[in-house]
Amino acid sequence: MPRVPYVPADLAEPRGIVDAVRARRGGALLELDRMLLHSPELALGWNGYLGAVRGQLKLAPRLRELAMCVVAVLNGADYEFHHHAPEFLKAGGTAAQLEALRDPARAGGDATLFDDTERAALAVAVEMTRAVRVPDATFAALAGRLDERELVEFVATVATYNMVSRFLVALGIEPE
Repeated sequence: MPRVPYVPADLAEPRGIVDAVRARRGGALLELDRMLLHSPELALGWNGYLGAVRGQLKLAPRLRELAMCVVAVLNGADYEFHHHAPEFLKAGGTAAQLEALRDPARAGGDATLFDDTERAALAVAVEMTRAVRVPDATFAALAGRLDERELVEFVATVATYNMVSRFLVALGIEPE
């Protein structure tokens, strides 16, 4: 059960904000949206920002979804993992990789499942989520594999989904 009740699924007002959220979601409101809409302005900003992170960055979708899944696992955000695991598979990840991501630190050392870039990305995501500070050598390994824009976008994705997972977990939002 969520710690704060969801707004109604058929919420219609404020129309412009609710319509914008519904448009990004293909017409429906997810449980996350129904929590965010307690604060329409928060929901509007979240919708725009997360819409950009999810669909407007240069970062490869597979690395983006890998980051989201790792953060979800490390933070115990079942909702986040539930929504991003299928997206990881759609982006070219394998079922074996997805299963390995349930233990991100171990996955980061698995050269049979993950290439050098993915292992470097896993290491950065794990350090950012667990310790916040990323050791120079860990960061440099990823920086050597991504251009500056992709590197900034990867770090921003990890940071963003740490925010998302903390919101989900703190409020007890469960998968639909």
